[in-house]
Amino acid sequence: MTKRDLVMRIADETGFTQQDVFGILQKTLDYIIECLVKGETVEFRDFGVFEVKTRKARIGRNPRRPKVPMNIPPRRIVRFKAGKKMKLDVMKSQTPPA
Repeated sequence: MTKRDLVMRIADETGFTQQDVFGILQKTLDYIIECLVKGETVEFRDFGVFEVKTRKARIGRNPRRPKVPMNIPPRRIVRFKAGKKMKLDVMKSQTPPA
């Protein structure tokens, strides 16, 4: 599902215009990004939690020159942890292997 698909679906179900729904959705995403940039955690009950983590610096290897170690600097990443309801709903939807 893309952002456009989501906008169209919400607009159809609510009666709002697609332009209004798009503006609200985009503003919501902008605020989530703004909070993550500040290092804050964003939590949606039953959906999940977005948080910023810092990966430690480490030594890596270039596959083209495996004998030459490379320093990989620390960096910030966004981590998402699914909420309880999402986990349960996804597990229920799984079909058993054939």
